[in-house]
Amino acid sequence: MPTMRFDDLAQLNATVPHCRACPRLVAWREQVATEKRRAYEDWDYWGRPVPGFGDPEARVVIVGLAPAAHGANRTGRMFTGDRSGDWLYASLHRTGFASQPESTHRGDGLTLSGAYITAPVRCAPPANKPTIGERDTCAPYLEAELDLLPWRVAVALGGFGWDAVLRARGWNGRKPRFGHAAQAELPDGRALLGSYHVSQQNTFTGRLTEDMLDAVLARARELAAR
Repeated sequence: MPTMRFDDLAQLNATVPHCRACPRLVAWREQVATEKRRAYEDWDYWGRPVPGFGDPEARVVIVGLAPAAHGANRTGRMFTGDRSGDWLYASLHRTGFASQPESTHRGDGLTLSGAYITAPVRCAPPANKPTIGERDTCAPYLEAELDLLPWRVAVALGGFGWDAVLRARGWNGRKPRFGHAAQAELPDGRALLGSYHVSQQNTFTGRLTEDMLDAVLARARELAAR
């Protein structure tokens, strides 16, 4: 997909939900929205690409992987309505970025201050694994967000988000290694921080703890304030 130009975030976020560029993702997201999960059979699933969410004046950008099939693909808001979101928003609340510790649906009143949440891939992928082609097709949306937001620090939740930020900012040469609490300086002087993803695979096993996630977000706040 070629480079996209948007006047502002509102225009970008109004455009994202209409994308049908990746046939496999379109088919999967719509299949999930039709078949649903029994616990959510009364829900009218979003079933479309999910735009970013947060403060348009954010100094911290949080970059995940892709919407969850029964999370953001259901609710239409990043990290909303699943266990990963429960962890992320609770931590954002503890570190002063979120107005409340829970996010269940788009109209639940939650707001972010100083933070914006997005992902390199906007549609729920089968098995949470987008292809390289799907990643590259979706890349202009992230690139446009990073151009429009006044951010100083990006927090990558997982190696996929880490690599996506580096590509979006035109990183050349040897790539800095991802790791939890890893920190790299981008060519434009902004900072990139790494955190293990808030997936249940990490949180249930203790690979990622609340204290570990809070520490990364607190570090992001500190760097953004400089």
